[in-house]
Amino acid sequence: MRILQSAVIYTALAFGANAALADTAGLEALREGDMRKLMFHSEPMASSAESFTTADGETRSLADWRGKHVLVNFWATWCAPCRKEMPALDALAAEFGGDSFEVVTIATGRNPMPAINRFFEEEAIENLPILLDPSQALARDTAVLGLPITVILDPDGQEIARLRGDADWSSDSAKAIIAALVAGS
Repeated sequence: MRILQSAVIYTALAFGANAALADTAGLEALREGDMRKLMFHSEPMASSAESFTTADGETRSLADWRGKHVLVNFWATWCAPCRKEMPALDALAAEFGGDSFEVVTIATGRNPMPAINRFFEEEAIENLPILLDPSQALARDTAVLGLPITVILDPDGQEIARLRGDADWSSDSAKAIIAALVAGS
């Protein structure tokens, strides 16, 4: 299994280093399992300029992450599929997070801070930010019609892909796609 994983990641890195990101055919070829739900757009789409906040009340926007690929996950404490995928998102952030890539999780709607803190503690979530969209302005402007929804932004801040529902972000396929994106940065 380790050899297969290494081969997939090596192939992803080779693809990312040699292909333009506008050509998503190579990335689409890496989609297996849950990642088949990840749909790449034929053209990058503008992302929302709506603001949201940190747990401390600081105002943020998606533009704050320009310059890197960003996996933005919309979730809620009451959403069972959201809760299921958070540990894998945390592991993805630990493995790939840095100058070229970041996982940004945004709790949308009513999500009391005690519930978020308890969930992060219970699941040992250590690498994900606590960001809040209580009015759902960002979620509405991003066309989040259910939870969880994950969008991937390119370094220019444009949406290049979207996944509806939960996914195994710790899978070889997910890691290969992220590795290819990071290598192409």
